[in-house]
Amino acid sequence: MPNNLGSIVSQGNFLRIENAFVEEVVSFSRNTGYLLISYANPLPGGITVVDTLRLNVSNNTILLNSLGLPACFCDIRQGMRIDATFSPAMTRSIPPQSNAFIITMRRSPAPAANTSTQTILRAEPGNNLLLTADPNNIGRQTKFVVNSSTVIQNRNGFPISLAALRPGQFVRITHSNFQTASIPPQATAFRIQVL
Repeated sequence: MPNNLGSIVSQGNFLRIENAFVEEVVSFSRNTGYLLISYANPLPGGITVVDTLRLNVSNNTILLNSLGLPACFCDIRQGMRIDATFSPAMTRSIPPQSNAFIITMRRSPAPAANTSTQTILRAEPGNNLLLTADPNNIGRQTKFVVNSSTVIQNRNGFPISLAALRPGQFVRITHSNFQTASIPPQATAFRIQVL
């Protein structure tokens, strides 16, 4: 169970929650979908339970990163913490649903990472690997491990799969600082953006 969950509070004509835990992210497009969040729900008698709420995200939802700058829905990941302002009109479904007005991603400790521009030599979806080379030195190759939390986006920022990547494409890869001593060296990819 996530620690230090916020509770829903009334803020004028809106409801607000701080430090909610993102349990699930379902995207329909770059900026639409829904989040399943968990939050603390204090009950009479001093008991607090963890409840869930589905926040529907539309093109009208304001999405901000931890610095208050515009962000993409595709940047929100399971396990993140968010602050949200949403409609008090909720469905009676389980879990209840509400339309999100503002979602702010909270800063979380990011893994140590480097970013580099690479040329794709080969994508191996069956092995969750991407082999790339430095465009200025084809002999300097790197093998990237692609896992379920790796964000892969096309030129327009829409999520795509590893299988959609093609040899010869230029990509910007944010990856772990640590690389194996193997040839080619291997690192974990956090984000892959087609250029």
